[in-house]
Amino acid sequence: MAIYKLKYLVVFLGISGMFLSCSDNDDDDELSGNWIELSDFDGVPRNDAVGFAIGSKGYVGTGYDGTERLNDFWEYDPDRNTWTQKADFPGVPRNGAIGCGTDTKGYIGTGYDGINKLGDFYEFNPSANTWIQITDFAGSARYGALCFSINNIVYVGSGYDGNYLKDFWAYNPSTKDWNQKVSIGGSKRRDATAFVINGLGYACTGVNNGIYIDDFWEYDPDTDVWTEKKSISNATDEDFDNDYSTIVGINKVGFAINGKGYLATGGAGATGIEVWEYDPITDLWEEKHNFEGSARIEGVGFSIGTRGYVTTGRSSSYYFDDIWAFEPDSEYNEYD
Repeated sequence: MAIYKLKYLVVFLGISGMFLSCSDNDDDDELSGNWIELSDFDGVPRNDAVGFAIGSKGYVGTGYDGTERLNDFWEYDPDRNTWTQKADFPGVPRNGAIGCGTDTKGYIGTGYDGINKLGDFYEFNPSANTWIQITDFAGSARYGALCFSINNIVYVGSGYDGNYLKDFWAYNPSTKDWNQKVSIGGSKRRDATAFVINGLGYACTGVNNGIYIDDFWEYDPDTDVWTEKKSISNATDEDFDNDYSTIVGINKVGFAINGKGYLATGGAGATGIEVWEYDPITDLWEEKHNFEGSARIEGVGFSIGTRGYVTTGRSSSYYFDDIWAFEPDSEYNEYD
């Protein structure tokens, strides 16, 4: 397995470079996909928040604004391109939490409050705009975990509790119970990324013991089996992975659109703008047009319909509140 030495988590890009993307690069202009800037996030700029979708709405909350940890919670309506503040998250303000949405509910748990690693968990009802505290996470209190939902079951794994982790748990809202599942294959990791395609979960990226992880795993909830897929680095003598130079890293944004998975921003040793598309049929990655906002790490995202969304994050001590929509099959348009 190829490994990448961990350098600094974020490199300060300088004020002039911070607001530049690589869309002026001729090679990048030949890549497919288009980013569209939307109405700025109404909350304060932040990083290390949670973001997910419930039905046709996106949600963003918690995080850190450079001074304090947050517990505000916001809803994004893509049809109207507007933000509405919802009931505050009722747990202690935190960053490094996980969040995901099912068909009808949202879930936020774990994280870090500045002193303690956390294991509490909460359920959000968007129709009533209410929160309830549910059964605490059954694993150890942690931050930097990954989370996804399949068939309205919430899955949580990996992260950091003082040690790097690879355990994996499922929460069933119907029974209100947590059950331990088979651990994520391969390396322990924190600050990894996950997405779901056609009822299968995918886990990749992250860091362990100063090394950027390049193994990639597919989870089948029906069989409780993890299957290793092709590495996300140039790990073979074959040609297919020769350009796999920027897939590994930490704090990337993951989402799925139309049967394909996407990783955006984040990075290995620096903030990033690179975007990669995963095709589960071929088990191959293709580079897409770079993210057109400022390079960043620790952003959040979600997908609704045929678009993916990326918002918040930071570059060094600069915190972001812009939001961008990604259309993977559209032609690049530098003017939108």
